Amino acid sequence: MDRIQEMIQTHPRGQQTNLDRFVDCIHACYECVQVCGMCADACLGEEMVKELTRCIRLNLDCADVCLATGQILSRQTEPEWLMSRLQVEACARACDLCAVECEQHARMHEHCRVCAEACRRCQQACEQLLQTLAANKI
Repeated sequence: MDRIQEMIQTHPRGQQTNLDRFVDCIHACYECVQVCGMCADACLGEEMVKELTRCIRLNLDCADVCLATGQILSRQTEPEWLMSRLQVEACARACDLCAVECEQHARMHEHCRVCAEACRRCQQACEQLLQTLAANKI
């Protein structure tokens, strides 16, 4: 069993909504944190680093937003659903911005292609969680 899922299930105030969507979003956020940080580092290693300045910046910003989102969603005691929704919306947008930038460099830099894919996956997981929250009127 997935440890994040297990922690939520064993929490005395664990999720009452679609557990799979929460777990998927948390995983996607933490994966995106790691991949964006690695992409920024890889961009810094490129000879054309000056041309990748915006990409590096968006990688780092996206990683920070995804980290905060994963942490907020992981906390189960007395969640403030408005804050959670707004954070997940911000995460989806940050992932979209980062993916668009990385997609522009993907043909030349394989690490940007990988990062764009991770960002798109996180964006999709955030959007699916937002749909679940809306359907449950949370």
